[in-house]
Amino acid sequence: MKDINCLIRPERPDDHRTVENLIRESFWNVYRPGCSEHFVIHVLRDDPAFVKELDFVMELDGRIIGQNMFMKTIIESDDGKTVPVLTMGPICITPELKRKGYGKILLDYSLEQAAKLGYGAVLFEGNIAFYGKSGFEYARKFGIRYHDLPEGEDDSFFLCRELIPGYLDNVTGVYQTPKGYYVDDADVDDFDKDFPKKQKLKLPGQIF
Repeated sequence: MKDINCLIRPERPDDHRTVENLIRESFWNVYRPGCSEHFVIHVLRDDPAFVKELDFVMELDGRIIGQNMFMKTIIESDDGKTVPVLTMGPICITPELKRKGYGKILLDYSLEQAAKLGYGAVLFEGNIAFYGKSGFEYARKFGIRYHDLPEGEDDSFFLCRELIPGYLDNVTGVYQTPKGYYVDDADVDDFDKDFPKKQKLKLPGQIF
């Protein structure tokens, strides 16, 4: 996909460290002191559930400014069946270009490609104020529950978008986050030693 000087293309092996550094810069001190997302993608690329065909970078004037990727996962439905779905992320745009429309361009393109490959739905954790503009809704509307979340707890972070209309009709159940997203803090710290030193800060609004 090309828009003016903006290009979305598959990630290549020689992009890996650039993308990891981009993710690190984008997520640093946002949800926790430091971040783990750059290590998460490093691990997920070798996970069997990683969808290589849906691993994208966005370039502006030849420079990588954004990325998105998807993983296969399941809903364990209440009738005992498993329903294949996708989850998404990390997704990011370089900090200096956030809130300029690039993120939505990248997101919409990525979802369009996932739909073309025949995937039925995407579920993940995000902010409805942004992702709602690209068709995401609260997952509770579809009867899908977030794993390990006690009944009655706030689930407004848990979003869903059907890629095939009606794909989740008559489905209720529990979404499972792929195990690859769970990484050890010690492994993150060890991986982070190969990047420029940055200060970890405890800031208002962090959730971890």
